Amino acid sequence: MDSPVPPRPTERPRRRDRHGRGMRGPVAPPQVPLSLSRSETFRDLVQDSVERLERRWPQLAEVDFHVLEVPEMPEESVSLGEPVPLGSSAPAGRDHPARIVVFRRPVELRAKNRDERAMLVHEVVVEQVADLLGLAPESVDPRYGQE
Repeated sequence: MDSPVPPRPTERPRRRDRHGRGMRGPVAPPQVPLSLSRSETFRDLVQDSVERLERRWPQLAEVDFHVLEVPEMPEESVSLGEPVPLGSSAPAGRDHPARIVVFRRPVELRAKNRDERAMLVHEVVVEQVADLLGLAPESVDPRYGQE
């Protein structure tokens, strides 16, 4: 006669593999770039570009700079094959400051490597600042288009 199987105690989640080995801690310390996500790295590229321009244009301190994943595009513009913007700018209003947005995914898709991405981010920021100030990109940053 078979005896009933006793119920198994509730299992705790394993923190290690069955041999007692496994991850014991983070792979890299927090100050190492390895621990930054792609979006954090991209945000740092935008911030570096803004800081570079603020030295020449102190009025940019009042502009809000943002990073969004993708632009919101109406359905009909997508179906017409219009190009996806890399950034946008909006002048200041009564209740909000001027705003510049850089779209992360379109920029990342157009850049082949990290250096090209940094250069493209800077070009997008310069173009949006120029649009906001009503100037040519070359007057905002004399090195625009040369790198």
